[in-house]
Amino acid sequence: MRLEDVLPLFPDLEAVEITSWVERGWVCPASGGGTWVFREIDVARVRLVRDLRREMEVEEETVPLVLSLLDQLYDVRRTLRGVAHALEGQPEEVRAAVLKALQPDG
Repeated sequence: MRLEDVLPLFPDLEAVEITSWVERGWVCPASGGGTWVFREIDVARVRLVRDLRREMEVEEETVPLVLSLLDQLYDVRRTLRGVAHALEGQPEEVRAAVLKALQPDG
């Protein structure tokens, strides 16, 4: 999806604003044939940045920090899902030992 295809999804945004976000690294579409190619994840990122700026009124200088923290949170969640999936295939005694070790007094 090109920038021209993304714009109708966000009638409150102008091309110059999204272009600025790409140039700042807040949104990272792929490059193809001299134009940006927005994937589903990139459109979601545009939505997130728009919400941060418009709905939540996050200051422009603060957006990189918020995006960095959110990216770290998503990475932790992805890692924990991987650990949970790996544990599913383990014997019951291994799962029980891990659950016990995760307890505050464990």
